[in-house]
Amino acid sequence: MILDTIVARKKEEVAALKQRGIRPPETEAPLGPPRGFMQALLAAPGVAIIAEAKKASPSKGVIDPNFDPRKIALNYKQGGAHAISVLTDRDFFQGSIDYIPLVRNTVDLPVLRKEFIIDPLQIKEAAAFGSDAILLIAAILEIEQLRDFRLQAEEAGMDVLIEVHNEAELEKTLAAKAGLIGINNRNLNDFSVDLETTFRLQ
Repeated sequence: MILDTIVARKKEEVAALKQRGIRPPETEAPLGPPRGFMQALLAAPGVAIIAEAKKASPSKGVIDPNFDPRKIALNYKQGGAHAISVLTDRDFFQGSIDYIPLVRNTVDLPVLRKEFIIDPLQIKEAAAFGSDAILLIAAILEIEQLRDFRLQAEEAGMDVLIEVHNEAELEKTLAAKAGLIGINNRNLNDFSVDLETTFRLQ
């Protein structure tokens, strides 16, 4: 299954990160204090929009061969987005942690690190690179991890969006006292999409 393959690769990445440590971000300007991700969504008139910056995916391949996170961020800002989600996975989505400060220094919107987080060190890395929020995926974490990771992120000034795809994941997420829950219509095991998932879980 695709998700198992991704998680296995993440374990290798985390092991390497623990060996070398978190490198400082290469930023042109100070990143500044965290911007309120949840606050921006709650303050939005009508429907709040989290726009996604993604170069590629396992199901679609390369989506944008001329991917420029700064240009995309500006377009999203002009288009009325309230926050930006940035893919940072390298091997499967051709993302980079370096895209976080690039986007954050381009627009004044809060930025979420969209990553397959399985270890507290990835949360520290997200904070070091200026993330205003992180994504946690309920399918790959236990209740205790969801709770502990949420608390760690909040202590660092970041908000947390927990992603669910089925009833069991929703129950686990509620038990972890999530402040923000996102429903993913895509099954991460085979990347199929079922829009009924949202109606079933909401």
